[in-house]
Amino acid sequence: MEFLSQAKKFGVRSLLLQGLTFLSVLTSAFMIWKGLSLFTNSESPVVVVLSGSMKPAYDRGDILFLHNGFSPIEVGEVVVYKLNDKPIPIVHRVMKVHTESESGEQYLLTKGDNNNADDRGLYNPGQMWIQRNEIIGRVKGFVPYAGMGTIWMNDYPYLKSVLLGTLCVLSLFSND
Repeated sequence: MEFLSQAKKFGVRSLLLQGLTFLSVLTSAFMIWKGLSLFTNSESPVVVVLSGSMKPAYDRGDILFLHNGFSPIEVGEVVVYKLNDKPIPIVHRVMKVHTESESGEQYLLTKGDNNNADDRGLYNPGQMWIQRNEIIGRVKGFVPYAGMGTIWMNDYPYLKSVLLGTLCVLSLFSND
């Protein structure tokens, strides 16, 4: 009942304006993301480090900025790759590069700085190298711990629900 009285108080036009404002913010965010994807040649130009496998270079919660240039990848570069069967991208350093002389195709072996072994155990069964087309991007910069909110929302799903619910209620009943 209180919702209906609030809706009548603000009027239909005001609620429609709030809804359109919300949609324009979402649309703008999507356009910025797609623009960054085109500019960086990466399907995901920004990622959050989810584990401690890259310590001390990158900690859990660091935001990484990626670029997927066309130049060959070199040993020592930190790359983000995604395997076909795994939904979460992996951030690790290139340890070895094998380039086929005929085709120029690159095959990479990666390893986390804080891991004892290379990533062959993470690759798909029977896969010994990752290919260039599995690389999402190369790390070009980072912001320490700026992605901890994302990690908290993944670790505690109820926090995500509470935050989204609060934002929806505030957007519906704000006077601006």
